[in-house]
Amino acid sequence: MKMAEKVLTGSKRTWSKLPRVMGISRRRSTKADGQPLSHREIGGLRTRIAACVARRGGQTTSSQEAAKLAREYTAWDAAQKRRFLQLLQDEFDIDQARAVEALQAAVKVSDKELSQASVPLRRALVASRTELLRQWTLMPSGVKFLVDLRVDVLAAIKDGLPLKPLDADLMELLESLFNVGMLQLQSIRWDSSASLLEKLIRYEAVHEIQSWNDLKNRLDSDRRCFAFFHPNMPDEPLIFVEVALVKGVADNVQALLDTGATALSTDAADTAVFYSISNTQKGLTGIPFGDFLIKQVVGRLQRDVPKVKRFVTLSPMPRFRAWLEGEEGAALLASLDPKVWQSAGCAGPEVFTEKLKALDTATAGEATEGFQSLLKGLAMHYLAGAKRPGRDTAFDPVAHFHLSNGARIEQINWGGNLSGRGLKESYGLMVNYRYKLERIERHHEDYVHQGTVYVSKAVRALRLKRKPLAASKSTSPKA
Repeated sequence: MKMAEKVLTGSKRTWSKLPRVMGISRRRSTKADGQPLSHREIGGLRTRIAACVARRGGQTTSSQEAAKLAREYTAWDAAQKRRFLQLLQDEFDIDQARAVEALQAAVKVSDKELSQASVPLRRALVASRTELLRQWTLMPSGVKFLVDLRVDVLAAIKDGLPLKPLDADLMELLESLFNVGMLQLQSIRWDSSASLLEKLIRYEAVHEIQSWNDLKNRLDSDRRCFAFFHPNMPDEPLIFVEVALVKGVADNVQALLDTGATALSTDAADTAVFYSISNTQKGLTGIPFGDFLIKQVVGRLQRDVPKVKRFVTLSPMPRFRAWLEGEEGAALLASLDPKVWQSAGCAGPEVFTEKLKALDTATAGEATEGFQSLLKGLAMHYLAGAKRPGRDTAFDPVAHFHLSNGARIEQINWGGNLSGRGLKESYGLMVNYRYKLERIERHHEDYVHQGTVYVSKAVRALRLKRKPLAASKSTSPKA
């Protein structure tokens, strides 16, 4: 308890300092929460943004004015922030007349002159608000301000505000700021700072950390945790991965997270299991860190634990249950050969569906081998065959992430996660993806360009027999 209080106290100090570090006063705006910005205030903001964009008074003056706008922005409520964002997008966009003039000039030149003539066009296609965004990056903790600003933009878009052009500008700037070459891979250990451990607890998005004892277990001698950091956000992990060093392929998360289990000697471990990958900054949504993180962690483990030769995940299937209970799942069940139902001990889809609804921790342990094989076969079809609408990529977001990074589907596990969340998402099933280092590039290219999904022989054997017509239309994943 004392340690928890220490962590929370340290966290409060950290956050209390953040406004001062950014040069932001803790004094709230004199405007009451919920009171909209007046026409006069909007006019004043318009003038000040224009001054920043035009760099009136020089770079120093405009940067100071940009910082003042940031201070005021952080004090506003959601409605006031959205009015400012709308102003920034609508009135500080591309100069259409200038862009048309530059385009007309570019199309008139010869091929040899096009490269030079395209320079004014490229400049004309940059929204004027981009200058203000760039000035914000120069503030102390300005990069974090932009990341949080995008959180506000994404929330507004979700609520129906047409801010996608502004989001595109932010995304482009953040992609350049968070180039993978600038990221720093760091190991998180039990002796890391209290504030960092508190953030690990807060940001864990896959398997909630239940206690300090749970956290200590995840950072034991047979565990590893790595995170990416940005030099301008040194106290904020961007994404982190939790790894277990085990013997064989882990098939359930209960055993991995058992705080009473004895730590395995690293000399006995032959497999590294990536069992949790969590993004921590919503403002960086869409910027791919995970694939680089996995590759760098694999390299670090090869160096530090050379006896580990196999690299797999233990991953959830977050949309499997919803998909199986939807139209596509119903169509798949209706297409199965009657012999499949006999092997599962079910008279048909209706009986099977009723048994699934009653599935819980207790009944999962009582399920017959035939019933398990049927559900795992349906999961195999879901992972390898269900596609995003209009795309040749996996419907499941976790599957898409690992397949696009060059992994293959290695094993589908009954009772992999029997927590309430695991049963709700996937009837307790989990899946291992394997990264075979010599095949990663080929698997990545085939998936990205052809939609090819590679699976192990064990997973391929789970394929369910279909009625003749349905079977003739089906496609098979590659081994």
